Amino acid sequence: MTDLSDPRAFLISLGHAAIAAALPDRIADHLPPVPTGRTVVVGAGKAAAAMAAAFEKVWPAPLTGTVVTRYGHAVPCTRIEVLEAAHPVPDAAGLAASDRILQRLARLSADDLVVALISGGGSALLAAPAGALTLDDLKAVNSALLASGADIGAMNCVRKHVSAIAGGRLAAAAYPAKVVTIAISDVPGDDPAVIASGPTVPDPTTRKDALAIIQRYRMDLPASVMLHLQDPASESPKPDHPAFAGGIDIRLIARPVESLRAAARIAADAGLTTLVLGDTIEGEARDVALVHAALARSILEHGLPAKPPVLILSGGETTVTLPRDRPTGRGGRNSEFALAFAVAIQGFSPAHRERVHALAIDTDGIDGVEANAGAVVTPALIAAAAERGLNPRSYLDRHDGFGFFAALDGLVVTGPTHTNVNDFRAILVT
Repeated sequence: MTDLSDPRAFLISLGHAAIAAALPDRIADHLPPVPTGRTVVVGAGKAAAAMAAAFEKVWPAPLTGTVVTRYGHAVPCTRIEVLEAAHPVPDAAGLAASDRILQRLARLSADDLVVALISGGGSALLAAPAGALTLDDLKAVNSALLASGADIGAMNCVRKHVSAIAGGRLAAAAYPAKVVTIAISDVPGDDPAVIASGPTVPDPTTRKDALAIIQRYRMDLPASVMLHLQDPASESPKPDHPAFAGGIDIRLIARPVESLRAAARIAADAGLTTLVLGDTIEGEARDVALVHAALARSILEHGLPAKPPVLILSGGETTVTLPRDRPTGRGGRNSEFALAFAVAIQGFSPAHRERVHALAIDTDGIDGVEANAGAVVTPALIAAAAERGLNPRSYLDRHDGFGFFAALDGLVVTGPTHTNVNDFRAILVT
């Protein structure tokens, strides 16, 4: 039986279990047949280096390759070149890495095999501007998307139409070689067309969709980007492209739901009733926090939908819409969720507040652009904030989750985890 005497430690252990369930160790179970020609490995994402290390250990034939990951997320490899670049806003290193990957794909034959190792974060790391666009154009697009409040599907639709690699273009560059994609999903629904903007699958979205998204979220983009998207040549490869004539081979080795299941097993061992809300939760982080808090309150006040002790689990990818007219603080969507949750439970009775603990982390170990994975909310933290005159509402108003939790030792720091199955949230109601 798991010990619940330290709820904070228990929740953090659940986070570590969620991360462990998403590590690329299972790659050996998803290997394609060895080709008669060459094997070329390419990849991008926060887990790309760890996936490369796992792949080269078990691949029984010669291979070459290049993958790119976020700064600080590299893992030593012996046969695959590992490069690092910036995320979430691309940089020159990402541009150079993208050129290197495209060079790897040149002059392949139908006898060759391309293994694409794809994980979340690949969109920004594969900084290859399409057409006449520049790296500065890509930076402007990514910065605008991150501040827009758009969901991951909408963001990736735009990214696909300004990239020379995303939206199926990597597969097109590898043609006529066979492409097998081994992926770790970080997106609701595990759609391979959304993971890292789908570089190896046909794109179901269009440039007109991208233009509509830009208008809907009132993004101010460079004239060069708008001119590019108005050109029919910016359209991404569709299912009728020759690169997809032989079918699409996608092998998912980790999914968000498996991380939720790993945490649920630990909760069952602890004798807890577990409510799994799903791995596809989207929306503004502060709104999602209100729903989670309302559920916790219902459990405490009415025993519905279950009597305590209860563990609430959820995954997915929330968003944070930043104001355009005033400066903001620091923090990512998980710190924002935790902060909004802390605000919400201020409306609970004092006795009920003592019975609620919460954790919100990004499974890649990086919440936004900060060094923390997320944050934890405890009764002791809420009491300490009150004693020190730190008003969580004022911090939330300026989107400063990092500042609030840093001042109260509430940040959760894991370091790079070498995987990425997106948000993980756990609310313990005792």
